[in-house]
Amino acid sequence: MFAQKQTEPSFPIASCTVDIWSDVVVDQLGHDPRSAYVERYWLPILGPSTVFLLRLIADGFDQHNGPFQLDLVQVSMQLGIGMRGGKNSPMVRTLERCRRFGAARLMTTNSFEVRRRLAPLTRSQVSRLPEKLQRDHEQWLTRTDNNYEQLKQRFRSLALALYELDNSAQQIEKALHAQGAHPAMAYDAVRWAFALRRPLISSEAQNPLPVSAADELHSLSHP
Repeated sequence: MFAQKQTEPSFPIASCTVDIWSDVVVDQLGHDPRSAYVERYWLPILGPSTVFLLRLIADGFDQHNGPFQLDLVQVSMQLGIGMRGGKNSPMVRTLERCRRFGAARLMTTNSFEVRRRLAPLTRSQVSRLPEKLQRDHEQWLTRTDNNYEQLKQRFRSLALALYELDNSAQQIEKALHAQGAHPAMAYDAVRWAFALRRPLISSEAQNPLPVSAADELHSLSHP
């Protein structure tokens, strides 16, 4: 008997263009797909083929410093995810997982924008990790964020990035709270960002946050 000749898969498209998905907030706070954070905590969420695809694309961005063509046949062989083609092929499913978890977005029928960095896991995503990894993730956050000055600079940078995107003070404060900022820390960050980018006309106009937050900030920074 003769071995059946292996043929290349017939994907819906043979190649696609990938470009950088720029996002001021995620680019500042996120993690490179090749980082230990992604390997340890995103891997159980995304799966190996998706993580390695994002790493391969990150290498491509470094090499081309911009958009480039992704040969889906060659990539499927590099990732070792099988040679079956069609709309339900492993390669197409891998691209779909990138899109579903916010790592990529479809721009046209044959072009994607892909993030250079992945956002930190949400609380919901952390809850899906094995218990040991949940504890490890909590310890990682503690090691990263246990210094007051580091925290202050982190949230100030985030507040400034959100201000540049024309968010209101209330929107910025809400986003900072979602990232775990203490109300007083969020107040300080928003006040700092607004003061840096435009003169304060009045504290009421520029800082529509509760005055009580100032007292919280003082107590937080002067225990």
